[in-house]
Amino acid sequence: MIVVTGATGQLGRLVVADLLARGVPAGQIVAAVRTPEKAADLAAQGVEVRRADYDDPQSLKDAFAGAQKVLLISASEVGQRVPQHKNAVDAAVAAGVPFLAYTSILNADTTGVALATEHKETEAYLAGSGLAYALLRNGWYTENYTGSAAAAIAAGTVLGSTGTGRVGAVPRADYAAAAAAVLTTDGHAGQVYELAADEPFTMAEYAAELAAVSGQPVAYADLPADAYAEALTGFGLDAGYAAALADADLGIARGELVSDSGDLARLLGRPTTPLADAVRSAL
Repeated sequence: MIVVTGATGQLGRLVVADLLARGVPAGQIVAAVRTPEKAADLAAQGVEVRRADYDDPQSLKDAFAGAQKVLLISASEVGQRVPQHKNAVDAAVAAGVPFLAYTSILNADTTGVALATEHKETEAYLAGSGLAYALLRNGWYTENYTGSAAAAIAAGTVLGSTGTGRVGAVPRADYAAAAAAVLTTDGHAGQVYELAADEPFTMAEYAAELAAVSGQPVAYADLPADAYAEALTGFGLDAGYAAALADADLGIARGELVSDSGDLARLLGRPTTPLADAVRSAL
């Protein structure tokens, strides 16, 4: 039995879909979710739905009962992740889970990106847990950019603080497929996978791709990090999250969100999705 936490989230749903596409019987997949009502569509496909709240240890223990493999998708509440992840790891230990895969962040042990802090703590806790586990260190999603592609095309500008740094971003579906591969094959315990694009890109290249696909002029405007964070808050983002994104851009500028490991392509059994394809799919 394979348990996927956060199964109604954007990444979790893709993992469940990929598991089904690989022929895993729906009855052998558990969608562990905070709000079971939101997983009615998964239940309709035969997937077992169990309540699992990262803040409720007993719910996690119940959700992990009988699991052979667990995918722990990192929690979404920045600042609360460490205690939530510890609850999940403890529940997996209590349930006797033989293997757990955790979605961390690219280059977690070396990056200075502030968003990596909670992932580093979670990785350290896993290391001392006694569990057999693998680290899926996911890079950036291209959806982080293409989600606002229409607005960027309308404005003719992509904003950021990356300088000429490259980012190894790919669509969520690539990371989901990699997770599904780890969950459906053996030999992954103790592995650390640095998951990123085969061909990382600069924000100037991303802007050029938007221009090519849309037929409209789009250019990249590089801003100081504080000015970029201010612009993001002007777009309606929470100030703390805006600051974290601006900090991540500085990490990109330092070359910390790329990897030449080739791990993602090997798990996929194909090249990672090119930027051009990701942009065309989003527009």
